[in-house]
Amino acid sequence: MPDDETQTPTLNRCAAARTSHELHAQRLPGAGDTPAPWLLRLIAVGLVLAALNLRPAITSLGALLEEVREGLHMSGSVAGVLTSVPPLCFAVFGVMAPRLARRFGAGTVVCAGMAAIAAGLVIRPYIGSTAGFLAASALALMGIAVSNILMPVIVKRWFPDRVGTMTGLYSMALALGTALAAAVTVPVTGALGGDWQAGLVVWAVPAALAVLPWIVLVRDRTPAPGQPVPAPAASGPSAPGRAATEAPALRITRSRTAWGLACFFGLQATAAYITMGWMPQIFRDAGVSAGTAGLLLAVTMAMGVPLAFVIPRVASRLKQQGPIVVVLGLCGLVGYGGLYLAPAAGAWAWALLLGVANCAFPLALTMIGMRARSGAGVVRLSAFAQSTGYLISIPGPLLVGVLYQHSGGWGLPIALMAGLMIPQMVAGILAGRDRTIEDEC
Repeated sequence: MPDDETQTPTLNRCAAARTSHELHAQRLPGAGDTPAPWLLRLIAVGLVLAALNLRPAITSLGALLEEVREGLHMSGSVAGVLTSVPPLCFAVFGVMAPRLARRFGAGTVVCAGMAAIAAGLVIRPYIGSTAGFLAASALALMGIAVSNILMPVIVKRWFPDRVGTMTGLYSMALALGTALAAAVTVPVTGALGGDWQAGLVVWAVPAALAVLPWIVLVRDRTPAPGQPVPAPAASGPSAPGRAATEAPALRITRSRTAWGLACFFGLQATAAYITMGWMPQIFRDAGVSAGTAGLLLAVTMAMGVPLAFVIPRVASRLKQQGPIVVVLGLCGLVGYGGLYLAPAAGAWAWALLLGVANCAFPLALTMIGMRARSGAGVVRLSAFAQSTGYLISIPGPLLVGVLYQHSGGWGLPIALMAGLMIPQMVAGILAGRDRTIEDEC
């Protein structure tokens, strides 16, 4: 009898574990430890399509900023506010991503994010006022914000053994979408009769297409493969599932690695959004045509297509990513120096160098996946680093607009951009050390 009594709880626990696993497996084919190959391929396609739509809302506006300013009667300072809206939205709405993902599932949130991008891009060109334009842009940027946060999480959840490769894949797609929007927005606008509103609204089409693959994952609520499944009845503060999820959130601010990564992310985002928002205008003011200025921005963004695939793969094989941080920072310093001294004469060289410098973004995403051991840790670190980082980046584009308007030239703004490269390298070296947030929390 004692043997039976001691075996019964064990059998019950095993049965409960099997039942929990079966319930999760029924929710979505392949949602267990070994997802179906077709499902992984579909998720990879979804990642690529989503990444393609994470920047056109911004770079298409940068290519037509002068036309939008004239059409909506914006001052330089207001345009500076407009270029600061993306990081503001990413900071504000990015904080919501982990909670939304826990409640609805990461796939559902990304699906809704793609729909929000499409809706915002359809509405904003035709709303007819600066305030309405900003509000509709915020809707699209909200979708971008939550998707930004959840891309590393989805990679860690579905491809835990290929973090570098998959991060490189969607980073490359993100760079491609950024470059395409910068390159073709002006020609497409010309083909549509020079109507800047039509030139902006066309980017709602790929966003709408990106919704489709994520519909399959709308019902997915399972944790990352290899992670414990929280017991449904464990709702108290001491429940193991809740403790495992909540603990990193309570202590992540104690991690110097997390703060270093947040500062690195914020400073690279500052450089990226200044570049996307203002670089075409810098070249146009130097005597470069609007079409060529758009192509130069496209070249800068296109550098991220091959490098965004290579850098994460290289970074994931290194114990410390500091050397890559320094190389990218030096390219940025040389590029800004060229913009200051000879913006038109060496335009193509400066565009290439700044494109290399902008690849700090896929490097930061890779480090997010490497600086935490668990899926829950990646969620927390991604939300903390990106949301805090985007808060740090908010003043940059706005300050550039103010300096440009009041100084009457680009000398001071470019000096600011170059100066910010130094703390970016310092923060990146700190974030690139071989440790995880769990070691420090």
